[in-house]
Amino acid sequence: MVMSARLTESSVLAALTEVPDPEIPVVSIVDLGLVHRVEVDGDRLRVDLLPTFVGCPALDAIRSAVEERLASFGPPVEVTFSYEVPWTSDRISPQGRSRLRESGFAPPSPSGQRTLLDLDVPVPCPLCGSRRTVLENVFGPTQCRSIRYCTACRQPFEAFKPV
Repeated sequence: MVMSARLTESSVLAALTEVPDPEIPVVSIVDLGLVHRVEVDGDRLRVDLLPTFVGCPALDAIRSAVEERLASFGPPVEVTFSYEVPWTSDRISPQGRSRLRESGFAPPSPSGQRTLLDLDVPVPCPLCGSRRTVLENVFGPTQCRSIRYCTACRQPFEAFKPV
């Protein structure tokens, strides 16, 4: 059990790196950039999270996982979802992008590599690295994912939608 005297924003963030995203468990909610703000105020611990999409079906699961992981810190945990700033795929950490790629999931390109007129930006295949990929279905298993196909290695894969 972690003692309240050692309760700091950095210790809370470290604990949150152990909370996997329920839909993509190879990355934590910290690596996905969902953690917007952590406030530690004596007898109160508040975490503001940014949802990837409005209506994301995993929000309740994420809230529960955060509350469960931080319960041992002592103070009551308040978890809220904030729309103060929009979540964008640029918030995914380099480690998160690497973990996605290693698991066969294509992370989105950084926004600096996209333009408003890009209808189907080539997404490198996480399996073979080829950029000869095509969009198979914009509707993946969740709102934040799409299905792509690599014409080089002939394998389908999921890709995170750039937001």
